[in-house]
Amino acid sequence: SSGINAEYGLSPTLINGFIIVSCMPPPVSSAAILTKAVGGNDAAAIFNSALGSFLGIFVSPVLILMTLGLSGDVPFFKIFGQLCFTVVMPILVGQYLRPRIIHWMEEKKPPFGTIASCTLLLIIYSAFCDTFSNKDISLPRSELVTVMVCVVLIQACLLYTVFSVSQSSWCNFSRADTVCAMYCATHKSLTLGIPMLKIMYSGDPTLSFITIPLLMYHPCQILLGGLLAPKLKAWMLEEHTIPY
Repeated sequence: SSGINAEYGLSPTLINGFIIVSCMPPPVSSAAILTKAVGGNDAAAIFNSALGSFLGIFVSPVLILMTLGLSGDVPFFKIFGQLCFTVVMPILVGQYLRPRIIHWMEEKKPPFGTIASCTLLLIIYSAFCDTFSNKDISLPRSELVTVMVCVVLIQACLLYTVFSVSQSSWCNFSRADTVCAMYCATHKSLTLGIPMLKIMYSGDPTLSFITIPLLMYHPCQILLGGLLAPKLKAWMLEEHTIPY
């Protein structure tokens, strides 16, 4: 950590923020939406995103505590209990209500897509406000630019690595599966990550710094994914036009 800090001018707290990003699960929506838009294996994307998000409730906190070496007096049961209450409970309630109101939903067609998008924007806006309105935070512009550059480079390297590995001779994924892997393996969940960090670092003055890499990673993954979508779609179409 100190070597990275000296070479790239990043504070140890921001470096910890990048480590935390690596521990985050995939998002439920963005990877699946981009995979479907390109024409990839959207069923696998939905399955991986849903399973990863569910496992992330339990796996991500453990990975964060292990990699950052936090003290042994961390309230594990409190963390998991609050995460289950804020994340798992709404899912269970939704699954319980769904068969009871499905006919009303099909008849009225409420705009759940718009509601979900607005909720996500509200979470992102709230997270940005909590971070950058903190009077105790003092982040030099050079560090902010460095974080932005690192986020872009990390995502570009991950996308290229997943593409190369999935298309290698010993892996030999189909093009549809490769697109799915590129999005699911590189995207990170902000909607689960921010509540998780607020619970784990409740009262910690470094919380604002720790969330900065994740706050930058989320919009960047959507931007890069959107920019790659036309090229990946054209690459997908080539598979159907190649003569046999």
